[in-house]
Amino acid sequence: MSNIISISNHKGGVGKTTSAVNIGAGLSILKKKVLLIDLDPQANLTQSLGVREDEENNIYTAIRGEYKLEPIEIMKNLHLVPSTLDLSGAEVELSTETGREYILKELIDPIKSNYDYIIIDSPPSLGLLTINAFTASDEILIPLQAQYLALQGLSKLVEIVEKIKKRLNKDLKIRGVFITQYDSRKVLNRNVVETIETHFKNRVFKTKIRDNVSLAEAPTQGLDIFRYNAKSNGAIDYLSLSKEILKKK
Repeated sequence: MSNIISISNHKGGVGKTTSAVNIGAGLSILKKKVLLIDLDPQANLTQSLGVREDEENNIYTAIRGEYKLEPIEIMKNLHLVPSTLDLSGAEVELSTETGREYILKELIDPIKSNYDYIIIDSPPSLGLLTINAFTASDEILIPLQAQYLALQGLSKLVEIVEKIKKRLNKDLKIRGVFITQYDSRKVLNRNVVETIETHFKNRVFKTKIRDNVSLAEAPTQGLDIFRYNAKSNGAIDYLSLSKEILKKK
């Protein structure tokens, strides 16, 4: 049975796309069949995996009804539905569509049985695309920086999730939060993590993603962290997080 997860945080710079790429790759290494869906008009996930944005069959043309979802194989057990900058106009184009909140779910339904995990990289906003992601998902993972302003604005995200549960997807839940860009040497980082753990309690993953230059370098080569530098702290941390996701139900 497929598990559909949205990775979401409307605060920019938290490592959302980096996490989507490397959790997906980590799960595939652990012998799970994974589909990544780039639902962000910036198409950073698509670019991070070395896929051209002008692929004709992308999430935007599928949403418009021109194509069915036909994922691209990135490597064994890891497939991608790419995005394009044209997706930025989708919210306006779909605003008058009947059942517009369910479009992504309807696209995923015919292929979801092919995958163990479907991971959606949602845009850094709480608009119609994110609502589509949440309506299609079973769970939400929230990446949080170990910085003072990390919790600012999260109440709005939680509020949206509660509305989606009430009106569109009663089974949706926040699976948990995980810490990114962490440096244990910094007192501020440690203090912020304590605050996050107090707030979210057992929904905080034990694995913390350390600040690591390889994570920034890998997308420039169109690679996930495991193919770019399997011995880096970034690879060690994302594999650990992927294992924890498999265990944490």
